[in-house]
Parts: sequence; structure tokens; C-alpha cells
Amino acid sequence: MGGINKILLPLGGRLVIGVTMLAFEKCESVSEIVIVAREADIPQIKAEAEAAGITKLTACTVGGNTRQESVINGVRCISKETELIAVHDGARPLVKTEHIEKAIRDASVFGGATLGVPVKDTIKVVDDGLITDTPPRKSLYITQTPQIFKRSLYFEGIDFALEHGLDFTDDCQLVEAVGGKIYMTIGDYTNIKITTPEDIKLAETLLEMREN
Repeated sequence: MGGINKILLPLGGRLVIGVTMLAFEKCESVSEIVIVAREADIPQIKAEAEAAGITKLTACTVGGNTRQESVINGVRCISKETELIAVHDGARPLVKTEHIEKAIRDASVFGGATLGVPVKDTIKVVDDGLITDTPPRKSLYITQTPQIFKRSLYFEGIDFALEHGLDFTDDCQLVEAVGGKIYMTIGDYTNIKITTPEDIKLAETLLEMREN
């Protein structure tokens, strides 16, 4: 994004992070929202939350050097009454409230759940430029967020990672490492992660289609 923080880009009359927060604000099962971000961006995020009418934002905290460190900083801010922890990418503003609710229900049953969709393309495993394997497509899914876990299970994963000096790039891996079972909750393909300038244009189109 040329050095621009993607969650602070404009989208549909709001900022990306504002649209993301609104999806969780509208979710009845969500009681609090915690934002993890760069310290310099927190004032703008708080201002956007106020402008968007977000009432569930309870804390903004500074991230760490890795995704895992950032999430740990965030979960340290949650209330003691919290039973399920949902970890979501702020740059996925088009997540649907009904899909968040669906993943929450699945996580309450299985202990963990993540939104995802089946892959559309044939996937190849490549080593040194050569194809070495073709995994069966029917068993492959694109993993999205939120990824939701029972509080006790997630903290068990955190303790395990810290004790063994492990750093995971995906929260499901954290829970899988301690034997947790995670359900794949089917979402949809519009829950894109904004990463490149083309993504923001696509998100604008998808958001406009949804509103119409």
C-alpha cells in the first residue's frame, strides 16, 4: 500500500477499520471490541469509532513485533467474563454479521471455529520451481477470520507457545498445537483481506453491491 495503513483507507463513507468494527458492533453475541494497532494510529481509530457510532470498543492497545505478540496484547485487555475470543483482521471489512454469529455458535460447540471457503483452483505443491504434489481440492479451504476459540483453550495455546518459544502466524495453529479441534465454518468469498490497491477497489464495489 505504499506505506499507507490499509485499515485507515476510506471505504464507503467510512474508514476500513470503521466498516470492520460496524460488523462486530451489529453482532448480538459480541460484547466488547479490542483494537490492536500502531500507537500513532490509535487516536484516528478512536475518532473513527466515535464517528461510526461504535459503543462496544472497550480498549485500543499497541501491537507487538509479530502477529502473535499483537494478539496476546489484545487478549490481555478483554474482560474476565469473556467466554469466547474472536480474532479478526482489521483489513477484512466485508465480513458479514451473520457469519460471525455462525462461527461463534460453532466455536461454542467445538471449542474453536474459523470462517473459510473451499478453494476454487487446483493447488500445486512446488519445490525449487518443480511441482511435487497436487493435493485433493475437496479437502482444501481458504482460511479467513474471525477465528474464534473458547477462552481457556486459547490461553492454553498462548502458554504453550510462550513456553516453547514458538511464533505462529495463524491463531488456529496456536490452538492446534495443544490438540484443540477447530471447525471450518463456511463463509463467503466476499470476506476479502485488503492487501493491495486493487483490493480496496474491489471492496468498494462489493460494498456498493451489498448496500444496493
